Amino acid sequence: MSETESVENSIDENLDQNVNIRATYLSAHELKLAASLLYQAYHDDPVFLEIFNSDKEDYEQRLRGAIREELNAFWQAKQPMIGLYLGESMVGVACINSPDETLATDRFWHWRLKMLLNAGYFSTKQMMKKEQIVLAAVPLKVFHFLSFIAVHPLHQQHGFGHYLMAAVNTVLDEHPDSEGVAVYATSEKFKEFFKHVDYQTVKEVSVGNVCGAVMVHYRDKVE
Repeated sequence: MSETESVENSIDENLDQNVNIRATYLSAHELKLAASLLYQAYHDDPVFLEIFNSDKEDYEQRLRGAIREELNAFWQAKQPMIGLYLGESMVGVACINSPDETLATDRFWHWRLKMLLNAGYFSTKQMMKKEQIVLAAVPLKVFHFLSFIAVHPLHQQHGFGHYLMAAVNTVLDEHPDSEGVAVYATSEKFKEFFKHVDYQTVKEVSVGNVCGAVMVHYRDKVE
């Protein structure tokens, strides 16, 4: 069974047969659509508002460029990117860092250079600092990190986030050495959502003037 099939099957097992929902790993031609969805979801995120100086006129342009380069870095490093579809429409996206050094190495030479060109020195430096602060707070040695998760604004409050998290758990299941999945939540709404899908707050950390919770979903231990 391929990775794509395993992600799709994890969703299919929990679906109403009358609802056409599928989760699959993104292909190259889907990255532009995923970037657009993530841009809508993170446009008002407090961390990005601060990092990319939302009071400046080119905020939206720099945010779009940063998200585009993030997805390109994920793609080149072969990191898991999941798209959730309702019929033929993409309604959700999740991007996950696997517990290896591939992405970090790639980002040092490729991602950060392009980020400098698109977002500027200050914003790139702040993104790097955010990454270091959040990852340092995770009490695990080997783990996945949920960098982005979004459901299209028109399809929120319909349970699609739970379907997306089921696919994230499938990615975790496929990597037996990983101790769990970590995420950084900056709003009460997202903290409550992750709490409902079995994430525990392990530490409150501040990135600039924004305070958020580092939360972890621990792998179930087999007795």
